[in-house]
Amino acid sequence: MVVRDVMSTGVVTAKFTDTARSVVGKMLSRHCGAIPVVDDEGKLLGLVAVRDVMIPLYPNYGDYIHDNVHSRDFEEMEEGYLEVMGKTAGDIMTKNPLTVSPNDPVLQAASYMGLKHFRRIPVEENGKLVGMISMGDVNRGLFFTRGQAS
Repeated sequence: MVVRDVMSTGVVTAKFTDTARSVVGKMLSRHCGAIPVVDDEGKLLGLVAVRDVMIPLYPNYGDYIHDNVHSRDFEEMEEGYLEVMGKTAGDIMTKNPLTVSPNDPVLQAASYMGLKHFRRIPVEENGKLVGMISMGDVNRGLFFTRGQAS
């Protein structure tokens, strides 16, 4: 079984200049945890995941080590949310994300997800985004479609 057999197509994408608010809105409306960022030709530029929106709100490691009590001012962190939501997808995305090909074995994609603690990976073919594969796609493909009569 290859990635093409189980991947999701018709993926909702974002542009480099879209606001974080817009990208989060797409995530919420599609019940997904990541949105690929593409250019006008469909070339994958990056990926915005929920953690890319949340991480800027937390103190950096140095601040936390220096003062681990006061660096946890959650009300102050929450005030930074509006600033983060005004950033662009290009500002917060993970650039050059790990990708797989539609012809890669499903278990290869699953092993990448396991090793990297990812829930989903973009699928690229000839430099263009053609889909996404998630752990849910892998599980459905391996455990529900395999071995069933047609």
